[in-house]
Amino acid sequence: MSRRSRTIGVPAKTRRRKPAASKSRNVPKAVTRRGSAPSKKTNVALLTRERDEALEQLSAASEILKVISSSPGDLKPVFEAILEKASRICEAQFGVLQLYENGPFRTAATHNAPTAFAEAITRRGPIFRPGPLHPFIRIIATKQLLHISDYREDAAYKQRDPGTVRLVELAGARTVLNVPMLKDDELIGLIVIYRTEVRPFTDKQIELLKNFAAQAVIAIENTRLFNELRQSLERQTATAQVLSVISSFPGQLKPVFEVMLESAVRICEAKFGTLYLFDGKMFDVAARVGAPPELVEFHKQRGPFRPIAGALLDRLVKTKRVCHVADASAEFEVKVAELRFGGARTVVCVPMLKDDALIGAFVIYRQEVRPFTDEQVALLTNFAAQAVIAIENARLLNELRQSLEQQTATSEVLGVISSSPGELEPVFQAMLANAVRICDAKFGILYRFNGEAFDFAAEVGTPPEYSEFQRQRGPFQPTPGRPLDHVMRTKRMSHIADAAADAVISPGPTATLGGARSMVAVPMLKDEALVGAIVIYRQEIRPFSDKQIALVQNFAAQAVIAIENTRLLNELRQSLQQQTATADVLKVISRSTFDLQTVLDTLIESAARLCEADMASINRQHGDAYRQVANYGHSPELQAYMDSHPIPAGHGSVVGRTVSAEKIIHIHDVLADPDYKMAEAAKIGGMRTMLGVPLLREGTPIGVIVLQRKMVRPFTEKQIELVTTFADQAVIAIENVRLFDEIQDKSRQLEEASQHKSQFLANMSHELRTPLNAILGYTELMADGAYGEPSEKMIGVLKRLESNGRHLLGLINDVLDLSKIEAGQLVLELSDYCIQDIAQTVRSTLEPLAADKKLAFKVEVAPQLPPGRGDGRRLTQVLINLVGNAIKFTDAGEVVIKAATDNGSFHLSVCDTGPGISVADQARLFQEFQQADNAITRKKGGTGLGLAISKRIIEMHGGKIWVESQVDQGSTFSFTLPVIVEQQVNVESK
Repeated sequence: MSRRSRTIGVPAKTRRRKPAASKSRNVPKAVTRRGSAPSKKTNVALLTRERDEALEQLSAASEILKVISSSPGDLKPVFEAILEKASRICEAQFGVLQLYENGPFRTAATHNAPTAFAEAITRRGPIFRPGPLHPFIRIIATKQLLHISDYREDAAYKQRDPGTVRLVELAGARTVLNVPMLKDDELIGLIVIYRTEVRPFTDKQIELLKNFAAQAVIAIENTRLFNELRQSLERQTATAQVLSVISSFPGQLKPVFEVMLESAVRICEAKFGTLYLFDGKMFDVAARVGAPPELVEFHKQRGPFRPIAGALLDRLVKTKRVCHVADASAEFEVKVAELRFGGARTVVCVPMLKDDALIGAFVIYRQEVRPFTDEQVALLTNFAAQAVIAIENARLLNELRQSLEQQTATSEVLGVISSSPGELEPVFQAMLANAVRICDAKFGILYRFNGEAFDFAAEVGTPPEYSEFQRQRGPFQPTPGRPLDHVMRTKRMSHIADAAADAVISPGPTATLGGARSMVAVPMLKDEALVGAIVIYRQEIRPFSDKQIALVQNFAAQAVIAIENTRLLNELRQSLQQQTATADVLKVISRSTFDLQTVLDTLIESAARLCEADMASINRQHGDAYRQVANYGHSPELQAYMDSHPIPAGHGSVVGRTVSAEKIIHIHDVLADPDYKMAEAAKIGGMRTMLGVPLLREGTPIGVIVLQRKMVRPFTEKQIELVTTFADQAVIAIENVRLFDEIQDKSRQLEEASQHKSQFLANMSHELRTPLNAILGYTELMADGAYGEPSEKMIGVLKRLESNGRHLLGLINDVLDLSKIEAGQLVLELSDYCIQDIAQTVRSTLEPLAADKKLAFKVEVAPQLPPGRGDGRRLTQVLINLVGNAIKFTDAGEVVIKAATDNGSFHLSVCDTGPGISVADQARLFQEFQQADNAITRKKGGTGLGLAISKRIIEMHGGKIWVESQVDQGSTFSFTLPVIVEQQVNVESK
C-alpha cells in the first residue's frame, strides 16, 4: 500500500513526515545539490495535494453531518449528499445507494445515473432482486467490500446476469466499488460508485467510501430512533389531547369520543373509525370519524341495532377480546355495512370494558389489506380504556352536578341568611325558589305555624288566583285530611301523587285555583315543635323522588335555623358590640405595645362608654396610697382634687376595699354607705353608684378599675363581666411594658458582654501569636541545623512540634478573624484580583495534601474570566478553607475547583467525592463552632470556625455561600459574589 493510501483520514497534526532530504543521506554532495531543487518542489506539490484532499474529505464529512442534523427522520437528502460527495471526491461518474431488505434490495438514492439506466430503474421499480451471479450476492455472503476493476471481465457480465448487463450496456459501468453498510455485523445496505473507464479506485478512495457507508448507517439508525420517538411523542400528544378534551368538556362524551377516534384513526393510519356504545343488548353509534357519506347515512337510518350473528361486533360480545381481521371481505360471508358502504378490508375492534362488562367498542378500518401492528392495537386499547374512564366520569359528574346543585342552593340560602340578618322574607324566598327549581316543581308556598293556625309567609311561582286566595284568607286551620292537616297532626311529610284524584283535596282551591296535581308538604320542626311547613306543587301527575323530598326537608331545616337565628340576633348584636369594643382595645394594645398610657386611656374610655358610666379611672399604687394613671369623664375640679389627694388604703374607698378583698366591689349608693370616707370627692364628682374591679397579676392586685355613675343605677352582670375583661387586658398591657423594659436592659448587658468578649479574643489572639511565631521560628532554625545538626529522632519531634504549632496558629488566626468580624473590625482590602491566579495559588498550596492521599485534584476555570475587584487575600483564604476541608474529608476519588461567571457575578464551587453531609447537619454547618455530627468529623478534627468565617467574608463581598450534599454522594460547596465590589457590605454578627 502506498503512503498516500495509508494516510487517509489521519489528521495532519498527528503524523510527522521526515524531511525528504533524509533519503539522500548517502548520495554524493554534488549529486544532492543538483537534485535538491526539483526534489523539494515535488515534495511540496505532494504535500499540498494531500492537504487539499484531506481538507476536501473533511469538508465533505462535515457537510454530510450537517445534512444529517438538518434532516431528522428524512434519509433521502442524506443519501443523496453521501452519493454526491463520494462520487465527486472518488472521481466516479455515478453512484447508487441500495437498502437491503432480507432478500431484495431497494434503491434508496442515485446520483448522476445515465439516462437509460435511470429510466430502466423507473420501469423496474425501487425493489431489485439480484440474480445468483450478481455481485450483490457475493457481498451478502461475505459482508465485505467488492472492488471490480472491469465489469466486462466479471463472471456476472460474461454469463449475462440481467442486472450486471444493464449496468454495463445501459450505464457504461466498467470499474465498480461496492461497500457494504453494516450494523452490528448485519448487512443493511450498499453504497456503489461506478466509473465508465477501467480505472481502479485507490486505497484512500476505498477508505473514504467506507467512512461514507458508516455515516449512512448512523443516519439510518438516527432516523429509526427519531421515527420511534416521533411516534411515541405523537401517541403521548394524542393521549394528552384526549385528557385535555375530557377536562375541557366535563360530562360531554361526544367531543371526547370524536377526539379519541380522530387520534386513533390518524396515528394508526386507518381510513375511518366508529365508536359504539353497548347497553347490554344493542349497539348504537356514539361517534364516527372519516366514514364515507353512504355509511353515515346508513348509520342514521338504522339507529340502535343488534349485531349480526358471526359479524365482528357479535364476536366482540361473545369474547370481550380484541378482534383483528386482516381481510374482512375474505373472512366474513355476510357483507356488513362497513364493507358495502365503506370498502373496509383490514379491521380491528377493541372492547370497552367496565368491571369486565362490555359497554362499547372502538373500531377502525383500512380500505386496503394491511394488518395493524401490535403497537397500534395497544394504542387503540388504551383509547378504549380512556373512553371507559370518560363514560364513568360523565356518570359521576352528572351525579356530582345534581349534588353540587343542591349544595349550591343550600349555600345560596345560607348566604341569604347571613346577608339578611333578622329578615326572614328574603330567606324564605330563596329557599322556595331553589326548592321549586331543583325539584322541577311549578310553584311553592311556605307557611308559618303559631301553635294553632298556619299563616302565609312566602311564595314562588304561585298562580295569581291561588296567590290572591292565600293572602285574603289570612291565618287558617287546615281542612281535616288535607296535607297541612296531616303535617300538623303527625309532624311528618305528606306526599300526594294526584291531588285531582284525591276526594279530600279535590275540588279544593289547591286543585281548582292552583291546578296542582302532585304535591309534597314538609314540616318545619324545632325541638319536635311544629313552626311551619314548605309545600311544593306540580301541575302534572309526576310524584317527587326521594332525593327531592330529602332536599325540601333540608330546606325546611334551614328555615327553622333562619327563624331561630332571627330570635337570637338581637342578643347577638348586643354581645357583638361588647366584643367589638374588646377587639378595639386589643388592637390598641397590639399597636401600642410599649405606649402604656395610650392603651390605658383607650381601655378606660371603652369601659365607661360600653357600661354606660359617667366617669371611670385606672388606679395604681404609689407608696402607701393609690393614684389615678388614667381617667375618663372627670371635670377639671375633680381632676385637680384627685391629683392632690391620693387615695388611701383601707375600706374608706372603693379602691382600698377592692385591693383588700382582691375581688369586685359594687356600691349601689356611696351616700348610703357609712364606711365610704371619700365624701368630698363624691360631692365634687356627683358620684352615686360605683364599681371597683381589681387588676390581678398571678392573684395579686396591681391596680383597680373604678366606674362611677351620677345616679343610683347598679351595673348589670354583663357590664361587670365586660369590665373584668378590660381589667385583664390592662394587666396584660402593664405586664408587656414591664417585660419589655427588662428585655431591653438584658439586651444592653448582653451587647456589652459580647463586645468585651470580642475585644478579649482579639487581644489574646495577638498576645498568643507573638510567642507562637517565635516558637515556630526557632523550631525551623533547629530543624535546619542552625544550632547544630539535629538527630533523626529530634527532627521527627521538631516536625511534629512545627505541625502542631502551625495548626494552633491557624486556630488563633480563625479566632482572631471571628472576633474581628463580631466586633465589626474586619475591613476588606479592596483591589483588583484574578480568579485564575487565586485558583492556581490554592492548587499549588494544597496539591501536596491531595497527593499524600492519592486524590485527583482538578481546577476547571472558564476561559477569559474578567478581572475582579475585592479582597483577593480573603477570597484565597475562603477557597483554601473549602478545598482543605474537601481534601481532609475525602479518602478516595477527587476534589475539583470550578470557576465561571454569569450576569456580573463570579460562581465558584469545590466538589468532592467524600462521605457527604446530612440535611440536618447542613442546616448548622455555617455556624460558629459547628461541624457535621458524625464519626468521620470527630476523627478528622477541627474547630468549626472555618466555614463560619468564610460565610462572613463572602457576605461582606455582597455574595452568598451554600452547600449541596447527600450522604455517601460527596459534597459541593459553592459561593457567588459580584465581579466588582465597590464597597464592603456590613454583616451583622449572629
